[in-house]
Amino acid sequence: MSKSKVLANLRRHEPSLGVALHINSPDVFEMTSQLGFDAIWLDMEHHATGLESAVNLIRAARIGGADVVVRPGKGEFMRLGRMLEAGAKGIMYPRCSSAEEAREVVQWAKFAPVGKRGCDASGPDANFMLTPLDTYLEQANEETFLIIQIEDPQALDHVDEIAAVEGVDMLMLGPGDFSILSGFPGQFDHPRLLAAHEKVIAAAENMGKRWAATCGSIAQAKEYVQRGAGLVFHGCDLVFLKQCLTKTVLEWSTADGMPTAAPNAESLKNYQEAQ
Repeated sequence: MSKSKVLANLRRHEPSLGVALHINSPDVFEMTSQLGFDAIWLDMEHHATGLESAVNLIRAARIGGADVVVRPGKGEFMRLGRMLEAGAKGIMYPRCSSAEEAREVVQWAKFAPVGKRGCDASGPDANFMLTPLDTYLEQANEETFLIIQIEDPQALDHVDEIAAVEGVDMLMLGPGDFSILSGFPGQFDHPRLLAAHEKVIAAAENMGKRWAATCGSIAQAKEYVQRGAGLVFHGCDLVFLKQCLTKTVLEWSTADGMPTAAPNAESLKNYQEAQ
């Protein structure tokens, strides 16, 4: 099987750049992969991408060599196994509550002796039966990775134990859900959220592991990389598309001699405040 770009970077103590793609288009995945991103986040927890569509998206991303990191829903262990068989390099597991749950994720995602993942060995991750079984099993464990997300405030009480689980490669705070469950939705600079982020980082680093994060700007990405982040996800296709379309409508509406458009007022306000 092909080698993971993210893991190769981690082994060189270098960070990786990722992006979330929500548009169900193999063309977008292929283009993004060829642009040089190390990882593409495919979210199957919140978005309606089906298994067959996901297989084609992962296949398209292989053109440029980007790792696809799939996020299933909480407890969707069968789905995460199928995504690995389809060629996903990483699994981002959401809403992990305890070390026991993290160990169960490892059991479903790793072959023995690390876990108890079931074997089919006929899909893209096994190069369609062109890779000898023993080689495939070894490479599958070595070239796939697990990111465990801490999103419930109560899970912070167990983050050190979660970080200690063998087979967990990275920890990642889920700032959106954490802020909502904590009672300050969307306040990403709230002291409790910042403290939670620090606790997640410390738990990972104390176990000699790396951490991943989402960020809203290049400046924030740089800050995280300087802090030692192993994988940073910056933005997503829907946000980039919205920003570009909003900019076009705004420029149209304010250009001399052009007919006035009727842009969404709230979108324009948000865009103008971001400039």
